[in-house]
Amino acid sequence: MFDTHELGRRPGALQRLAREVAAPADLGIDGVIGVPEGSPVELELRLESVMEGVLVTGTARASAEGECVRCLEPLRREVVADFQEMFSYPDTDDRGRHAASGDDAEDDEDIIPLEDGMFDLEPVLRDAVVLALPMQPVCREDCAGLCPECGVSLNDDPDHHHEAVDIRWAALQGLAGSLGTDEKDDMSGAEPGVDEKQEK
Repeated sequence: MFDTHELGRRPGALQRLAREVAAPADLGIDGVIGVPEGSPVELELRLESVMEGVLVTGTARASAEGECVRCLEPLRREVVADFQEMFSYPDTDDRGRHAASGDDAEDDEDIIPLEDGMFDLEPVLRDAVVLALPMQPVCREDCAGLCPECGVSLNDDPDHHHEAVDIRWAALQGLAGSLGTDEKDDMSGAEPGVDEKQEK
């Protein structure tokens, strides 16, 4: 929770904060990449008092851990997430500043109220960090991944390959293998004789 009392509800008043907080649980994309629970998240915040409430603009920096989607090796990524959120004074509606219907009413649903001059940044932080994380993290851009046949890392053995047999030709390969060299020689020797008879 962050305190806004120092702004004193004076429009135009500014406050800058630099804090380090512990990462909440499940800050990331489940099973892919995320910021470990309890690890440090550095926050730089700018709190600005406006007529309707407090506009919070900030940047979060953290270290995310996961695994490469190509080779499954562990990886670590520095994440920088920018965010901005409006926290309204609880009596804003009473002053008639937001009293409206239709589209304005839908906009009001997105505004989070301040509670006793305090605001909770966790939901905003969670949204910003998750959006900043890669959906398909890789250890490096040219990661070759794993061999689909045996699972060997192609990064460690780039020349690794398997002889691919096209099943449509497998029967012919078997037939070619069953022919002995003598049979081939006999066939090749018989061909000139056939040609000679045809010439006569």
